This record gives sequence, C-alpha cells and structure tokens, in this order.
Amino acid sequence: MNKIYDKLTGLDFAIVAIYLVALLVIGYIASFRNKKKDETLFLAQNSLNWYNIGFNMWGTNVGPSSLLAFASIGYTAGIVGGNFEWYAFVFLLLLAMVFAPRYIASKVSTMPEFMGKRYGKSTQDILAGYALIKILISWLSLGLFSGGILVRQILGIPMWQSTIALVAFSGLFTYMGGLKAIAKVNVFQMILLIVVSLTLTYLGLQKIGGLSALAAKTPAHFWNLTRPASDAGYPWHALLLGYPVSAVAFFCTDQSMVQSVLGAKNLKQGQLGVNFIGWLKVLALPMFILPGIICYVLFPGIVDDKLAYMTMVTNLFPAGLNGLVICVLIAVLVATIGSSLNALSTVFTKDIYVNSINKNASVKQQVYVGRLVVIAGCVLAVLMAIALDNIKGKTLFDIFQSILGYLAPPLAVTFLLSVFWKGTTKLAVNLILSAGSAVSLFTGMLNLWILPPDAATGKNTWWPHYFLVSFYLFVFLFVAAIIISLLDRNKVKATIEEGALPKTDKQVRILFILLGLVILSLYLIFNFH
Repeated sequence: MNKIYDKLTGLDFAIVAIYLVALLVIGYIASFRNKKKDETLFLAQNSLNWYNIGFNMWGTNVGPSSLLAFASIGYTAGIVGGNFEWYAFVFLLLLAMVFAPRYIASKVSTMPEFMGKRYGKSTQDILAGYALIKILISWLSLGLFSGGILVRQILGIPMWQSTIALVAFSGLFTYMGGLKAIAKVNVFQMILLIVVSLTLTYLGLQKIGGLSALAAKTPAHFWNLTRPASDAGYPWHALLLGYPVSAVAFFCTDQSMVQSVLGAKNLKQGQLGVNFIGWLKVLALPMFILPGIICYVLFPGIVDDKLAYMTMVTNLFPAGLNGLVICVLIAVLVATIGSSLNALSTVFTKDIYVNSINKNASVKQQVYVGRLVVIAGCVLAVLMAIALDNIKGKTLFDIFQSILGYLAPPLAVTFLLSVFWKGTTKLAVNLILSAGSAVSLFTGMLNLWILPPDAATGKNTWWPHYFLVSFYLFVFLFVAAIIISLLDRNKVKATIEEGALPKTDKQVRILFILLGLVILSLYLIFNFH
C-alpha cells in the first residue's frame, strides 16, 4: 500500500494549505468583482473565452477516474485507452459544427430548455428529470467515488471520510462562485495537471532508459490502438459501434460538458474552445497512459492495477513534491465535482423550479434555490459514492464506461433525430426519453448488478460487451422513434429555427482540419505492431 502520508513534510502541508486558500480566493474574486451577479452561478454571463471553455471542458472530462483508470489500462493493456480520447475528435467536431451553433442561437442555459423550445414543456420536464439522474450518477457519484479512491490511497482514510472532505470543499467552491469561478481557476489548475503528469512520465522514462527501452520491455500489442474482435476487454467492433453512442450523449448533450460552450462570448469562442479540448486530448498518451505502461516495466506484479498511478508518484517523485501532487489531484476533483454540482443546480433551478414550481421567481430566489440544490447534491453524491464502493468484480474504468453506455442511448437518439430529421415528433421524443430510458437503465441494472457476467465461473457470460449492448439499445430506440413518428397522427414536430445559423469562422475550420490530421496520424502510428 502507498504511504504518501508518511512521506509528507512541512513544505508539503504548506503547499496544500496555500493552494486550498488560493482556490477559494481566486474563485471569489472571479465571480464577485463586478456588480452584475445575476447569472454568476449559472452561465458566467456569457463571458468565457476559448481557453476558459477548453480548460473547463477538459477539467470536467479529466476527472480522478482518468488518472486512475488510464494508468491502470496502460498497466494491463497498453495504449488501447487512447481510443477514448482520440476517437472523441469526431464527436467534438459534431458538437462544434452542428450542435453548438443551434445551442447558442437558441440562447438557452440548459439542454432541457433547448428541447423544451423545440417540443414544449412536457419534453423539457422529462429531459430535466433524466438529466438530473444522469448528472447525479455519471458525474457526481462516479467522480466522487474515484476521487475517494485516490484520497484513500494517499492518506489511508475510509471512503466516507474521503468523500465527505472532497465534496464539502467542492460544494463550498461552487456555492461561492459558480461556473465562472470554476472556469477561471481551471486555466491555472489544468496547467498544473499537465506539468505534474508530464514530469511523472519524464522521470519514469529516464529511469527506464528512454522510449526505445520502454518499447523493448513491453509486449508488441501494448502499442496497438485497435484490438481483434476476440479481445475480451476492448474488441475493435465494440469500440467502433458502441463508443459513438456514449460520445454523442457525453460531448454533445451533457449539461456538464456543454455548459461551458453555452457560456461562450460568441459562437467562434465556443467552437475554438471545443477545438482546444481536442488538442488537449492528444496529451492523453504521455500524461495518463504512459505512466501505466512505465509502471508495468518498473513495478511489475502490483496487487491492484488501480494503484499504478500512485505507485509511480510515491516511488519517482523526490521528497517535497508530494504536496504538489496532492494539489493537482485536488484541482482535478474540484473541477469535476464543482462543474457537476453547478450543472445539477442549473438544470434543477432553470428547468424544474422556474419552469414548474415558481415561474415568477426572482434572480435572488433562483440563486438561493440553486445553492440549496448544491448542498442536496453533495449529500446524495456521498451516499452514492459509498454505495459504489461496495460493487465488486469491476474495474473503475469499466464501471464508468458501462454506466455511461446505459445512460446514453435515449439522449443520443432524441438529440440526433431532433437536429437531423424534421419528421421527428414530440410523442416519439417523449416516449424515448421516458419509456426508452427505463428500458435502457433496466438493462444496465441487469448487466451490472442483477445478472452480471462472471468470467471465473462462466455464469451469465452470454452478455455481449457492454458497448455492444449500448449500441443495440441505440438501434432499437432509434428505429422505435422513427416508427412512432411515422405512425403519430398528431404530428407535433419541432419548432426548427427558420433563420440562417451563424457561420463557422475559417480559422475554426482550419484548426479542426489540422487536429483531424494529427488524430489520423496517431492511429496510423499506433497500430500494426
């Protein structure tokens, strides 16, 4: 077991204390230095630049699960985990070119509000309820759970203590400042994350003798992004078909991710921010995956692959830098949990409280309710994280991906059809978001808890890969939505924007073409080994 706490010095504690205070001060100043505070808790007054948006989206995406899970995948399987970062280019492009212009032109603050403008209040209410469930499960609970694992590894304290401490600080930060504070601070903390992670990789490579020595000491298949269809962990066809379902829902419809784009100064800044996160994702290999591969060479035979990242930290960093590592972990946790709490608050306040409970609520009342939701979200997230800690037999990464895979199909179907097919009716959207969501979630419960596959005993191993199950659900719901729309006699269709959407700037198009070429090069380099 890692004993980071035993290695901490007075300097480490001082660094951590100064950093925690600095986070709160920066957040407070960022949100309250001007007099217009009405939208502070929600959309940052549409004041975010491309770098704020990119760092904030990346900070939300790169949670503690990335540090643990990508290192663990690197330790057990090599760079195959890079697919989850580089394949995402396609769906970031979809967000920037298709969804972002419509979101910004609609002048909405939440995804349910966007769908409500197209199909009416009932659709907005259904999607708001589902969005709250999704944020609570896939963001708050899983993010807090993985963060609790990290803190437990570092300090050796129980999960309930770890989660309470983490969510209390993140909740306080969100309560005080909201999205603008989180976005401003993310510029600083994401740079810190890059520096520390790259330093860890550099020290590991130095100890091994360089990249060529690392390649020589690892199996050849470690350097392939695609795996054969017979691969039990990440077969190529499951990733090709199933990951897009999760990616569309995650990058294009998820409030926690899209919220920063909604807070952009204009469309160009929003699109450049989305492009920027794509470039940051290129760094996934040296920052998150290589440490796991290096750990495979330097420290073979560790008991739990989830310990790969912290094993590297405790054995490679010199005395005095452990405090900085803890600061980076806190930064990632605050970004993920804080943005999720902010998204939860925004969806409940805008789409449920104002829309259904108190339509004449003042801005002061909205902010007050939003902060109560933050507190409630903290409590629920702690309880869920503790419950997740009792799930056995699943890796952290697969728990995260499978849960997202079962939450995603209804969202992917309804948003894609709403944007690309004018024949989609209100009845179809509402049924897919309600009954379709129930089918999808129940299937997930069967696969993860009720009838989970057990490779050791052969019990229930008839389940396909969870990405394939997600794809099959998507196809079923997609076809069902089309049939319902065609048979629907009322034909209540979306209110589509008649005016021309804002055009994409030439600079944005060029940057996406360059990014696409880089991603294509990576797939050509890291295959056929």
